[in-house]
Amino acid sequence: MKKEHVGPIVLFCSFSDAVLIIAGVSGMGALLGALPQVTKGFTLAGAGFLFWYGLRTLRQTTQSESMKVTTGASVSLPKALASVAAFTWLNPHVYLDTVLLMGTASTAQPLHLRSFFAAGEASASFLWFGALGYGARFLQPLFATPKSWQILDLIIGCVMLFLAILLLRQGL
Repeated sequence: MKKEHVGPIVLFCSFSDAVLIIAGVSGMGALLGALPQVTKGFTLAGAGFLFWYGLRTLRQTTQSESMKVTTGASVSLPKALASVAAFTWLNPHVYLDTVLLMGTASTAQPLHLRSFFAAGEASASFLWFGALGYGARFLQPLFATPKSWQILDLIIGCVMLFLAILLLRQGL
């Protein structure tokens, strides 16, 4: 919403997702599926991450200060990309979604069609992240008030906790 580094961030997220999808379709998802202890570890780590993130986000709803889209210091491109990289590559849930889930889903396709399946998933990621990155500016007026940010944080926090509970139920 600050309209800073949108293109590079969208490309980084899209390419990262594509790499993870290709890894899953190429057999990493099947390999992880065949190693239930590793999958269980990723599931529990993902649930822990989502639980921590959900609580952190819910805690933000009680703080009087709110994100101001139009104010604040600019973030450098390297710092912005480092933050996005950490959130992407250190998040165990991303491996469950893109590598394990998409990799497993691809096994329903005949072997000769899996590359098309991966290309379709990767294309959808580029569209998704592009829509998020370039569409966020249209939400700027909506998020001009602290109350809007508190409501968004409340929704995000609840969704993250719900996903953590679902993962824990699946992993145990």
